[in-house]
Amino acid sequence: MMACLWSAPKQNTKVHRMMVLRLYADGNGESHFDTQEIAMSLQEFAPPAAPIYVSEPQAASRFVLIELPVAWGGGQPHPTPSRHMMFCLSGSFKITASDGESREFSIGDALLMADTNGKGHTTTVTSGQPATVLMIRLE
Repeated sequence: MMACLWSAPKQNTKVHRMMVLRLYADGNGESHFDTQEIAMSLQEFAPPAAPIYVSEPQAASRFVLIELPVAWGGGQPHPTPSRHMMFCLSGSFKITASDGESREFSIGDALLMADTNGKGHTTTVTSGQPATVLMIRLE
């Protein structure tokens, strides 16, 4: 499953949208998956290269790389330690929200993790190799 879904831009427009998969906690502490739209506009981002679609800058403070061993399971449900963007670099794993919905992630998939409170989620490595993940902390 691809976690980032690009929508096709309308012809003759400078607006583009990217849908990002998000994991969040509701007011009752139950975690759920949904999608969040990120607006992008056509900009001269790296002149003299041709214009490309770019989102508004998002504040980030630092990143970590984590490696989840083969057959690792997170045990008890837990909230994410901070709001961050997660990108799978190797291997694959499954995240299960507290509402029971599961999503599978593999190389190139991304997830906006925002379930910083509540019941949280579980994570289980599903590949025959460790899963390496880049997590960028958002402010």
